[in-house]
Amino acid sequence: MPREGLHYPGSYAAVRSWFPDDDACLDYLDWLRWPDGFACPHCGCVVSWEMKGRVRRCAGCRRRVSRTAGTIFQDTRTPLTVWFAAAWYMTSAKNGVSALQMQRLLGLGSYQTAWTMLHRFRTAMGLAGHDKLSGTVEVDETFVGGEHAGPGGRGAFGKEIVIVAVELLEPKGFGRVRLAVIPNASTEVLREFLLANIERGSTVVTDGWQPYRKAVGDDFDHIRHPISSSGFQAHELLPAVHRVAALLKRWLLGTHQGSMIGGHLPAYLDVLLSSLEASATYRGSLDRQWRKLSLEVTVTLPSLRF
Repeated sequence: MPREGLHYPGSYAAVRSWFPDDDACLDYLDWLRWPDGFACPHCGCVVSWEMKGRVRRCAGCRRRVSRTAGTIFQDTRTPLTVWFAAAWYMTSAKNGVSALQMQRLLGLGSYQTAWTMLHRFRTAMGLAGHDKLSGTVEVDETFVGGEHAGPGGRGAFGKEIVIVAVELLEPKGFGRVRLAVIPNASTEVLREFLLANIERGSTVVTDGWQPYRKAVGDDFDHIRHPISSSGFQAHELLPAVHRVAALLKRWLLGTHQGSMIGGHLPAYLDVLLSSLEASATYRGSLDRQWRKLSLEVTVTLPSLRF
């Protein structure tokens, strides 16, 4: 079980103490990547020596092995100490942090640098994967975006559709959450989401939207709550998904001022999802996010220089 002070820093002062320079950051990355000691990815040799820069030389095949290759830090020109400080702010901020806030906190000269750093963290978190939901699961869609002329609901123009799935706990309460951006609410799209995120045999609870009938098929039990004929409001029949949808919109508005650079909403959803999945205790949340989100060293991302 990871412990504060042994496996991860417990305060920003500890971050500064643990990682005073890039060499200390590289040592920590080595520990995450090779917990049992260095192993050359080319020949498997366990003997190496450090060279200038972020490189080791394998004693077996004599090849250079980058200590940041295949990580979110690959090819970056930004000091690793700045990256690690950004990691702390991302994992310790209860409501997340925007690129503008990160730029101010770290004294970065460019908003684009701060935004790209955060995007890399979010991408690594999204690629880390999640277990499927099970039991009884509420599912519904919500819409993210500014006000636009035209119809509301599932026919709204100029908005992103986000599908929300929330586990229901017994005797009460909400469990794990899954979020995804979908192009439309058709049977095919809904079914793909259900199969990818919910264990077969679970009970899926939805509103009366007809495509859910075929989307559920024979893989799930299905409970329908048609809104129009029930005499109740949608948030009364599907309280879990509506609470998460409201939280999502408040979070985007409060932390990111409602602004999302086009095409990157899924990455923002991953940040919120990580916060929702963290344990109820602050330290459990901190450990999970620090290790999984901020320092995911097994993910290969496109090379991007800063």
